Amino acid sequence: MLEKAFIWQQVPTLLTVAFHEPGQARITLQCDAEVPSASVSLDAFARHLLGLDQPTQEFEAQSGRHPLVGAMVRTQAGLRVPQSASPFEALSWAIIGQQISVAAAVSIRRRFIQRLGRRHSNGLYCYPDAKDAANTDAETLKACGFSRSKAECLLTVARLCLDETLLPEIHMAQPDLETLRKSLLEIRGLGPWSVHYALLRGYAWMDGSLHGDVAVRRAIQQLLGNAAPPTAREAELWLAGFRPWRSLMAAHLWKSLSVNA
Repeated sequence: MLEKAFIWQQVPTLLTVAFHEPGQARITLQCDAEVPSASVSLDAFARHLLGLDQPTQEFEAQSGRHPLVGAMVRTQAGLRVPQSASPFEALSWAIIGQQISVAAAVSIRRRFIQRLGRRHSNGLYCYPDAKDAANTDAETLKACGFSRSKAECLLTVARLCLDETLLPEIHMAQPDLETLRKSLLEIRGLGPWSVHYALLRGYAWMDGSLHGDVAVRRAIQQLLGNAAPPTAREAELWLAGFRPWRSLMAAHLWKSLSVNA
């Protein structure tokens, strides 16, 4: 069973996913108050979170025949990218994880949630939303482990979310995602990795290029049998051959590292 607490429409909410027989799961949402409005149905929201609507079959049909990655893709068939509960959660996690180890990022994220997050009635802390983040300050974020630059970047993003609806709802058309990508890249402190990772985990955008990701480059090194990882530019050119599924290919590369560990 999976439980996740988050803020939905300003209301502390608990998502529960109970897995039954293979291919079956029961999804429930428990809100601590009446939600003002629901712009997306529970079914659509759950399918988004679990990645059930991602075009994995198209990707596997195309990449499964590839002479280099085909065996990896076929072995990992059905792989999907779980989604964050909100685009703001995805982007804030990307900001936290910039240029530090996963272990360090998880530690900062935990302190961030405990310091700013509201609690659901069952006791779980909710991941802070943009309003929670906008109401804090850089010193509080630094106490959680943020650098000054990351703290200022997160505060900028949170305020833009409130003032200009920087991160809209989870369902967006491809042209809108491209516009959003360009807007995010204009924010000081956000680079291509952070933006493309956030769009992958917040909007299930399958064609962001994660060529700057260390793990992606290490997995490409293993596939190619090279003595050293490719440069970011070399990885970018390599991933370009898998458009429009570059992000999904990155997810398979991440998975391959855990399988081969």
